[in-house]
Amino acid sequence: MEALPLRAGGEMDAIIDRYQNMVYGLALARTGSRADADDILQEVFLAYFQSEKIFRDEEHRKAWLLRTTVNQSRRVTASTWRRKTVPLSDQEDTPFLFQTPGENRVWDALQELAEGYRLPIYLFYFQELSTQEIAKALAIRPGAVRMRLTRGREQLRERLKGEYF
Repeated sequence: MEALPLRAGGEMDAIIDRYQNMVYGLALARTGSRADADDILQEVFLAYFQSEKIFRDEEHRKAWLLRTTVNQSRRVTASTWRRKTVPLSDQEDTPFLFQTPGENRVWDALQELAEGYRLPIYLFYFQELSTQEIAKALAIRPGAVRMRLTRGREQLRERLKGEYF
């Protein structure tokens, strides 16, 4: 297996283009805030480009980006600064909107789930990752991922009852 070379100017743009939706989406699913997701996106790619890490293959690079996004999201949501601040206005963060009202309703229901269920469901359905890849990204066992997917689906079904089921 050949190690991937360090990043050059053109490669940086290609990496951002390839993975920005994945990183942003995971950050948004984790924090529920577009502003925080923007900050996390920047921090993850800054860490990526500053790192001296050599990746074995694209799967290794993807796993590193997922894990770094989860860690950075955790730092943002757990910071004492965030808990002790109040918004400057009563206006909430602009909601993330999809193309159809049905997609928006599913996203809203997903955001209502506890993080332990929300992240595996997001990664499985929106990013189409396997349970093995999700387990690596979240640092949990594949069996735990499958259980969280099952329980998360049940909770989503309850929240969407009457609309889809």
